Amino acid sequence: MRTRVRQPVENKKHTGKNTGKCPEGTHCATAGSALLAVLWLVAGLSAIAFSLATTVRGEAERTSTAVDGVRSYYLATGAIQRAILYMQWSPTQLPDGRPRYYAPGTPAFDFQFASGVAHVEIIPETAKLNINLAPPEDLFRVLTNLGMDPNRAREIVLGIVDWRTAAGAERLTEFDQFYLSLSPSFRARHASFEEIEELLLIKGMTPDLFYGTYDRDEQGRLFPRPGAKECLSVFGATDRFDANTAQPAVLGLAGLSPEMVAALIARRRVAPFRTDQEVAAFMGGANRLRIGGNSIFTLRATAQLRLPNGQLSDLRRTAAALVKFMPPGYDATIQILRWYDNAWNQ
Repeated sequence: MRTRVRQPVENKKHTGKNTGKCPEGTHCATAGSALLAVLWLVAGLSAIAFSLATTVRGEAERTSTAVDGVRSYYLATGAIQRAILYMQWSPTQLPDGRPRYYAPGTPAFDFQFASGVAHVEIIPETAKLNINLAPPEDLFRVLTNLGMDPNRAREIVLGIVDWRTAAGAERLTEFDQFYLSLSPSFRARHASFEEIEELLLIKGMTPDLFYGTYDRDEQGRLFPRPGAKECLSVFGATDRFDANTAQPAVLGLAGLSPEMVAALIARRRVAPFRTDQEVAAFMGGANRLRIGGNSIFTLRATAQLRLPNGQLSDLRRTAAALVKFMPPGYDATIQILRWYDNAWNQ
């Protein structure tokens, strides 16, 4: 008969419950600290990874937007070049006698390209008042028609007159003294405006008044308010203004009542006027309006890219050029007087 030998058992009590403590009570604290450190390390690395991913995504979107902006700019530039060609080819006609590309009085072109669309505004400088030749009364009326405070408009008109009026080198005008107190300081040119942007230097003029801004109507909706740049020009007219593109502030200067201005704008939105006789018939007699301009035009193109799904991008880019079409006999058919990479467009 075989005898079983029992192994000695340690004298420890077992309650059957897990107390969560190590039997020895020595290594648990070290293991818990290590686990906590690992958790903190994982959390820190996750935060760094999230921040890096957010930064990379933001930079990628910013780069994509910048690329789309450049592409839109060149699309607008190409649209201006095509508009110039269309205006140069204006004598070409269709078999029925209609112009193939451009007719005097055409206010805009809408071009379709493979990569997007472009809207090109054709604005004769005769749609604007000549800042060098206009009498102060006409300048004041245009500025107040734009919604300027009469006191502010009067100050700006006086500054314009001072700027374009010759003065002795030894005599400082009131405006010269103001300009010399600025930093950097300067004096008025006391000569004709060479570029309309000089108007930004006139005392009282601000970028909002010059370029235009947005206001809210009675229902709280935003609507564009044009600036002085849309109504004044160094190449502008003094007697007759283009009926298809002149701003309401200039149309008011042409002797039209607010009701007549509203009627004219509504009419030209339907179809542009084509002849001076058509304008005269609509206005009911003699007026200070005409069709088209002389030889200097502002071509302002706003381009939108076409997305892969066929829709148009929300990003718009506007470029503009002040173009002089030269008469026959010159080597160059056009002359770009001014180019605007980023033009203000309402």
